[in-house]
Amino acid sequence: MPVPLYQAKAEFFRMLGHPVRIRVLELLQDGPLPVRDLLAAIEIEASNLSQQLAVLRRSGIVTATREGSTVVYELAGGDVAELLAAARRILSTLLAGQQDLLAQLHEADTAATS
Repeated sequence: MPVPLYQAKAEFFRMLGHPVRIRVLELLQDGPLPVRDLLAAIEIEASNLSQQLAVLRRSGIVTATREGSTVVYELAGGDVAELLAAARRILSTLLAGQQDLLAQLHEADTAATS
């Protein structure tokens, strides 16, 4: 039996649900990068990065090519960058709403103690 679309979407978002994977995708938005550059930018153990890159590669969201002894990763398509931009917009809106609520709470506290 085929997987329902909502389940496939949940699996996709679960695959994105790791900070290292998100950071890799953010870095690759500007173009392909060799593993050594990803390691330098993220500052984690090579084995941990390798595991996270494998997840992204298996999902098909990034591709890897070998150039001599160097492995270079890149986004599989431009939609990933659009998804990350949409996530930033959503987070910005959510955080702005929280800031407004905090300001209201602060005003209420100030008024109560005056």
